[in-house]
Amino acid sequence: MATDITLKETELQSITERLVDTYTSCSRLNHLGHEPLPNREAVAEITSDLQEVLYPGYGKRQNLHIGNIGFYVGSLVDSLHDRLTEQIARALRHDLKADSPHVDFQALAQVKAIELLRRLPNVRLTLERDVEAAFRGDPAAKSSHEIIFCYPGLEAITVYRVAHELSRLGVPYIPRMMTEHAHSKTGIDIHPGARIGSGFFIDHGTGVVIGETCDIGEHVKLYQGVTLGALSFERNDNGELVHGSYKRHPTLKDHVVVYANATILGGATTVGERAVIGSNTWITESVPADTTVVLEKPKLRVKGSKAPATSEAEAGMYFI
Repeated sequence: MATDITLKETELQSITERLVDTYTSCSRLNHLGHEPLPNREAVAEITSDLQEVLYPGYGKRQNLHIGNIGFYVGSLVDSLHDRLTEQIARALRHDLKADSPHVDFQALAQVKAIELLRRLPNVRLTLERDVEAAFRGDPAAKSSHEIIFCYPGLEAITVYRVAHELSRLGVPYIPRMMTEHAHSKTGIDIHPGARIGSGFFIDHGTGVVIGETCDIGEHVKLYQGVTLGALSFERNDNGELVHGSYKRHPTLKDHVVVYANATILGGATTVGERAVIGSNTWITESVPADTTVVLEKPKLRVKGSKAPATSEAEAGMYFI
């Protein structure tokens, strides 16, 4: 059947007009100003090249050695400077222009881009400890190479560490764009505002959520499905949520281990040093140091057999 040209012309014109009408009535969903916003694809490429600088030889360019690494990284750093400056300027201009119309946002963005690049050597030192923590914490890990190539937890942590520095520099939008890009790839959601010490390891990782105001100490280990979230939210006199970075999420001290699918909530909740939080637990109160928290052993119901228990493991099952 051939396309009906008349139907196309009449209907598509009507659809376009109706869509354009919503650009006024649903103005939150569009940005029609003359100043461009940060570009998602550009930020994703910047994130990829930052990882290339942090882990040279593992990504796009191989056959690197001490004789040519300086030229390669120097070229990347030069390109990153220009692209970061452009995207940061877009973010700052959009966020601050109404309050600071006479600011030179390009110049301000360059200062922030340079400062981020200046911090990358220290970020690498922290990531070295994160990789070491992953190797020590996972008996399945064969080498640091495997961890860098394959572990989604390290990728999410790497992007977080760079995004966190941008967040500390007061750059809007871009830090969250970076961590959400990593979230879409790894299934691990780390807010760039969270504060996380070195030697951090996320094992498996899918479904981990770390909120904006979390404080995580050194040598902390999380398993998949862990939520470090908010228990309640402040509201104003009209009952509306108060937005901001007031303390909503928990604190985990050094050497804490949190097993799969545990949920720890609340800004007043602190898990003390060396505490172990068992799987599937729901924590809304502080846990002292050197404490283990686990659920009572559940009973399983297994259909299809009424045979008596023959082992200690089966003794916890209820046969029907």
